[in-house]
Amino acid sequence: MKRRFPLITAHAGSMNTEAHTLYSVQLGLELGSDVVEEDIRVTKDGIPVLAHDDEWLNAERLNVSIAGMTYAELNEFQLDAEHGKVLLKLEDILPLVKASGKIVNLDLKVDAAIEPAAALVHKFGLSDHAFFSGCEFQRALMAKILQPEMRKLLNTNVELFKTLPYLEAMIQTCADAREASCFGVNIYHGLLRQEFVEYASGLGLPVYAWTVEDETQMRQYAEWGVHSITTRNVAALVRVKQVFQPEQPSV
Repeated sequence: MKRRFPLITAHAGSMNTEAHTLYSVQLGLELGSDVVEEDIRVTKDGIPVLAHDDEWLNAERLNVSIAGMTYAELNEFQLDAEHGKVLLKLEDILPLVKASGKIVNLDLKVDAAIEPAAALVHKFGLSDHAFFSGCEFQRALMAKILQPEMRKLLNTNVELFKTLPYLEAMIQTCADAREASCFGVNIYHGLLRQEFVEYASGLGLPVYAWTVEDETQMRQYAEWGVHSITTRNVAALVRVKQVFQPEQPSV
């Protein structure tokens, strides 16, 4: 059976665009990706917004805390909208995702994002086109309790792989994913080995690899059978897909 090429996931800020902007999301959807990834945080009044860090640079070039202010307060400090320097709400991009028919990967940066992000996913009818990442074991367990219908990936714990033999860390990671009812595993590509892909896949846990920029590595991970590759260089991954010829198993 011919091996399927991995899902192409466009990382926030793909192709050197300003991350967490409407343009970045739209470009990710248009370049040939199957999934767009966005970082999610929550304001003081519980509004899910697109941001990697809690500190946000306001119009006066001062850092303010997203979690420490309401969206209305933060909105007073918006930068020039013409240059995309606005703090977008999650609900600002979900109509784009829905219209595209593609998938959004919501990388949760805080526990507080679980419930309001899930509520918006349900509101826009995107339950089959959205999932959570950014969930190490404890956050994954919390999401299981608070929003059992939301699909989620388990983020691998890097420290686990630093402190345990690889085989033990691999087995523990997959056990944690199953305990937290995760549908797959999200792993930093620097930790990835073919044995991990084969072991996890054998347990019904597809492997999502992040963040891969090198075309040789992209092809290698595709050969290994990863389910998704996250990249900022979407154009490169599309090129790899176009010429991908999976190795045939020896007879």
